[in-house]
Amino acid sequence: MTTETITKTLRDNAVARWTALVLLAAAMFFGYIFVDVLSPLKDLLQEQRGWDSNAFGHFAGSETFLNVFVFFLIFAGIILDKMGVRFTAILSGLVMFIGGAINYYAVSEMFAGSALEQTIDGWLNLPETWWNITPFYVGMPASAKLSAVGFMVFGCGVEMAGITVSRGIVKWFRGKEMALAMGLEMAIARIGVAVVMVGSPLIAKLGGNISVSRPVAFSVLLLLIGLISFITYSFMDKKLETQEGNTEEKDDPFKISDLKYIFTSRVFWLVALLCVLYYSAIFPFQKYAVNMLQCNLGYTADQAGLVFSVFPLGAAAITPFLGNFLDRKGKGATMLMLGALLMIVCHLSFAFLVPATQSTVLTLASIVLLGISFSLVPAALWPSVPKLVKPQLIGSAYAVIFWIQNIGLYAFPMIIGAVLVAVNPGQEDPLKLNYTVPMCIFASLGVFALILGLLLKVEDRRKHYGLEEPNIKKEN
Repeated sequence: MTTETITKTLRDNAVARWTALVLLAAAMFFGYIFVDVLSPLKDLLQEQRGWDSNAFGHFAGSETFLNVFVFFLIFAGIILDKMGVRFTAILSGLVMFIGGAINYYAVSEMFAGSALEQTIDGWLNLPETWWNITPFYVGMPASAKLSAVGFMVFGCGVEMAGITVSRGIVKWFRGKEMALAMGLEMAIARIGVAVVMVGSPLIAKLGGNISVSRPVAFSVLLLLIGLISFITYSFMDKKLETQEGNTEEKDDPFKISDLKYIFTSRVFWLVALLCVLYYSAIFPFQKYAVNMLQCNLGYTADQAGLVFSVFPLGAAAITPFLGNFLDRKGKGATMLMLGALLMIVCHLSFAFLVPATQSTVLTLASIVLLGISFSLVPAALWPSVPKLVKPQLIGSAYAVIFWIQNIGLYAFPMIIGAVLVAVNPGQEDPLKLNYTVPMCIFASLGVFALILGLLLKVEDRRKHYGLEEPNIKKEN
């Protein structure tokens, strides 16, 4: 008779691993709040700070500028693979807080009329031409320029946090409820979007004195709490690593040359391109969604934010169930295709049916469809990555996907802002813009994502990556 000793670690303790998830998800929740804190205030930014659609679009796209053009996300992935989850988590939390603080100062009354505003007004006045890949252009308000700088810094932190949290979940939940855990983390983050869509206009109007900087100040405080959450998580991570003998970072160390396995993988590129197309039709849309509802249905910012909050709340409610389904039943590639199809229907509805009918019921139905779509795709996408690359490359794989995704998140807010200006010539009222063409652009991205989803399913069937298989294997 053979006696086998099984060493239990923190990851085998359900309470411990779910506590680790809560700490990671809380930091991302606060980060997502900051990402969209100014999105429901587009009209106020034009009235109080002189930001037209072009300036708003350039600000919104600036979040990913350093990640894309300075390759910060690639470096972040290398840092994650070489330094581990806890170091990178704390670093990302600190960078988010610093960027948020700069952003707050830029839109505050302290900056308005200051000597620094006058100085910045004379800087970065680049012509709007093909070679100007920066978010800055001649005539851009100084507050928008400095806000863009802060948003760039914040963007480095939040995207680094994203890949770190994904790696952390893999570390704690591999072989267990990984898709469910990722689904819950994303659900909590989506609730952050709902909170800010409803809360930002309300906080801006507290006390009857309307201020666009007040919601930003509140969200910066939340970023500080998020940093504390990452620090707390690091103690748990250290204990787990000690129990497991530091195997994750040291037994099979990352090498730069290993990146060739990522860049030469056909299935990896299908996933990465699907990701950039899909998310380019979601996150940039969020920046304009409240203003679109104001223009199409005559809502106030408060009403539009409340209606649109159904989207992230619906996604938050459904994602964990889909993650659990993926863990136990699989069908990841199929879920990606269905999510892209639903997104196409939603955006076409906002382009044609909602403006024509002025129907709140149809608006809510479209938003619910988008929420279901936004549950299907992330719940299937992120848990699929560990099936495609070696364990020591997971951090870098997530980083490359996020970097490619960031290209779309950088370009499309500016594209949509420029299109709004072009299709609404001479329109200075931010509540009377025509959004038909921008919504058709978003729908077209969904069409290409659907095609890639089909190709991904075919490739999985040929090479047997297991994208359609459950994450939790039944024991014989």
